[in-house]
Amino acid sequence: MRPQVVAHRGASHENAEHTLRAYVAALDAGAEGLECDVRLTADGHLVCVHDRDLRRTSSSRTLVSNSELADLDALDFHSWKNPWADLDDEAPGPDERLDRVLTLRTLLETVADYDRRVEIAIETKHPTRYSGLVERRLVEQLRHFGWDRAGSPVRVMSFSRIALQRVERLAPDLRLVMLIEHARHWPMLRRLIGPDWLVGPGIKELAEHPRLGPRITAAGHGMHVWTVNTEAHLDLCLELGVQAVITDRPAYVLDLLDHRDGVAG
Repeated sequence: MRPQVVAHRGASHENAEHTLRAYVAALDAGAEGLECDVRLTADGHLVCVHDRDLRRTSSSRTLVSNSELADLDALDFHSWKNPWADLDDEAPGPDERLDRVLTLRTLLETVADYDRRVEIAIETKHPTRYSGLVERRLVEQLRHFGWDRAGSPVRVMSFSRIALQRVERLAPDLRLVMLIEHARHWPMLRRLIGPDWLVGPGIKELAEHPRLGPRITAAGHGMHVWTVNTEAHLDLCLELGVQAVITDRPAYVLDLLDHRDGVAG
């Protein structure tokens, strides 16, 4: 079974993560899905940002939860990825449409307007000062697109089981992915998660704990694995029959899969 290729924070190996530029690059490469993290601003907007503060991606000590969208929109989310861009004649210049903070609504609109079906894996980040408000706002936005029901291109992921249970109560037909950071958590989690939930183990845990993948499969759960950036890790996913691979390098992984399909043909 060929897994779905999902761009982790966009095509983030070559582009600044969570920017519209990174997601457009992933779509242009043929990614079948996009992955994003969401946090809630002080004025109630869901934005695509991984860290709780902005030191890594915008050189600001500001917390997302303490900032209004206008404050974030004034920051540069692009230059950290290539600080020597001014010396590279071939580097693309900054573009306010592509390189500023990205709202979830803009990402959803981009996918809705695209000329083929693209799925979106949305991770809600916890702990957060807003607790369940993040999930409520997320489902509200999905409802606006009609994506809170069966057949939606969206699935919701979290390391927080409670967060996923909130989503399940608000939108029972949405697909849910229980992310796992450590293999040792699985014996407990498998007794607590829903029977139709997907499971998202990290690739390093699967590689270091060979019994983890088969145990998840034996329990009846499909796997969406993060973050698969090498051929060896892709091979492991293929051996385990995972349903989706989340990667910083969608073009590279798609090329590897195409090559295997060609050889098989």
